[in-house]
Amino acid sequence: MKMPLKLLPYLPIARRLLAGGRLPGLLVAVARKGGSRGVMGRLREQLALLRQLCVAWWKGEYRAVSVQAMVSIVAALLYFLSPLDALPDWIPGLGFIDDVAVLSWVFRKWSAELAAFRTWRDSMSASERAALDQLPASAQASSKG
Repeated sequence: MKMPLKLLPYLPIARRLLAGGRLPGLLVAVARKGGSRGVMGRLREQLALLRQLCVAWWKGEYRAVSVQAMVSIVAALLYFLSPLDALPDWIPGLGFIDDVAVLSWVFRKWSAELAAFRTWRDSMSASERAALDQLPASAQASSKG
């Protein structure tokens, strides 16, 4: 299964972001945009799962995911945030189609790793699961200023 070409430029950015410890800032931005009125249904669910995985990874609670998968996931989230991607997000009804395509590729390509994360997440207590929806403390502090 081929990676969408439009995702390629985001891979080195994702590597630098992960290496530089800047994942919390990305998660804040994804939470803001993912909560907007234009994002619906399946896309919102996919973003929530990827955000939860990133939070668990950032906190060091879940590391059973390959580096390649994390880089692809972060690159897809960066693509989602980009307002000027293949189909600009401001185009009503069409703006998120390319975002859905990129996220769908991530879900197909890394389905086994995402299923393992879901299983891990679903085995948690309700309060532990709720903690996965909380952005890392350093991200919350930086978003207030």
